[in-house]
Amino acid sequence: MLEPTNNNELPVIPGKRYFTIGEVSELCAVKPHVLRYWEQEFPQLNPVKRRGNRRYYQREDVVLIRQIRGLLYDQGYTIGGARQQVGSNGEPAPNAKQGVSTYIPEMIRELEDVLKLLEPEA
Repeated sequence: MLEPTNNNELPVIPGKRYFTIGEVSELCAVKPHVLRYWEQEFPQLNPVKRRGNRRYYQREDVVLIRQIRGLLYDQGYTIGGARQQVGSNGEPAPNAKQGVSTYIPEMIRELEDVLKLLEPEA
């Protein structure tokens, strides 16, 4: 079976209260070890842990995981960039820039300024 290339191809989230890591893995097309890693990198991703440290994700966790997946896999963000986009409450940060392409003109201006400083005076 081919993995979905973007979030639009993912299955509909069922109307359950809790999901196991295996179910979330299938719903989000992300392997369980990746989900465990993302828990360390995104503090707002905090599934309920019960009996034997088993993880139970709620619907909002699944939605957040899909958002993180979209940022990392579809939009090309790094973990740090995705963390900034998600913000501290699970919503996109209000001052976060949308996409890497918005940084390019600003970076070009900064690099030109640095180049002017480095050029020897005639």
